[in-house]
Amino acid sequence: MDSHVIYEIIGYVASLLVAVSLMMSAIIKLRIVNMIGAFTFSVYGVLIGSVPVAAMNAFIVLINIYYLIKLYRDKEYFQLLNVNKESKYLDAFLRFYKEDILNYQPDFDFKQDYNFSLFVLRDMVPAGLILGNRDEKGVLKIDLDFVIPNFRDFKIGEYLFGEKISYFKGQNITGILAASGNSDHNRYLEKTGFKQVQSSLYSYELKL
Repeated sequence: MDSHVIYEIIGYVASLLVAVSLMMSAIIKLRIVNMIGAFTFSVYGVLIGSVPVAAMNAFIVLINIYYLIKLYRDKEYFQLLNVNKESKYLDAFLRFYKEDILNYQPDFDFKQDYNFSLFVLRDMVPAGLILGNRDEKGVLKIDLDFVIPNFRDFKIGEYLFGEKISYFKGQNITGILAASGNSDHNRYLEKTGFKQVQSSLYSYELKL
């Protein structure tokens, strides 16, 4: 294949990666994909002998690396906040994110009553929501485990089901079952410690 054609393909791939990154809402994914796109553009600049293109995109790579390190190193404030089913904010939150919720957990029933409602605040932003029911044996069945787009970096799940797992034990919860969702949601559950145990609605389990 002609080298000119190869250079053009690299340029198109770089453009596509940068474009895709700008459509992402999750900031960490955006930074990573944008960094890869900028790196590819920098390589493209070197190949075609364009110093400005190579240098500018190399600088963008460094900027993305800086902010990714900052995102992982900065200490964030997390807090759990119980809400009751009559909460007007809870109702507004569910209505606002309804389409996104159904994308990740299409079987979620907005009309069902839940006896367990928990917001996870991240730097005082209601970033995560858990809705479910605890049965008479103390097993919590989670119907909704939702994180708003800007905070989908697994930190909330790791905090809730890792660092704060004692919270559930303090509520006399003996086990946790979670409803499955789309592939992204199921991958999130597995990364936060859940294991797939069955093929029914509550197919993921976290042992306490």
